Amino acid sequence: MNRVIHPIEQESFRRLRARLDTSRFPPLTRAVVERVVHSSADLEYAADLVMDEAELERAHAALHAGAPVVADVEMVAAGITRRETVCRLREARSGPGLTRSAHAVRLAYEEVGPGALWVIGCAPTALEELLTLDASPALVIGLPVGFVGAAESKAALRESGLPAVSNVSEKGGSAVAAAALNALLYHPASTEETL
Repeated sequence: MNRVIHPIEQESFRRLRARLDTSRFPPLTRAVVERVVHSSADLEYAADLVMDEAELERAHAALHAGAPVVADVEMVAAGITRRETVCRLREARSGPGLTRSAHAVRLAYEEVGPGALWVIGCAPTALEELLTLDASPALVIGLPVGFVGAAESKAALRESGLPAVSNVSEKGGSAVAAAALNALLYHPASTEETL
């Protein structure tokens, strides 16, 4: 089923592209950059995001083949449209040396196993926990926000060699993480132009 694009969204993307030239990016990278910028109204993401087109292509194929999607918090899950997600934060408990978000990642991994797409937009400790698991993800969208541990956890993600979308700065959040995943969801398997 084709996604119906509202005229307000069309106009928003027209204005975004008038202010930011994204034509230099390959197709999936462009889709992610534009969705993240659109969700945040922050043009700086175009220079702050870090991703690899070949990794995005493999993740896009896995996503459209039905790979599970895991969200670190319900706000991320709520922002992901047209796809069911796994979010185990409600069942998670904190303990000595373990945040609730980290425990939720463990619980989700027990449920989905390897090959999932992980969307982390809130808790740096969720991203840190994922990096300790042998999750073999199709992709990690690691865009947690904050002044404590966010930039460091994203740097660790990039250093891990896992296929990833991240950014260099402390900024991030649920909306931008969900937007990055939605960019892959909305991007067609064919080469036709899309928002």
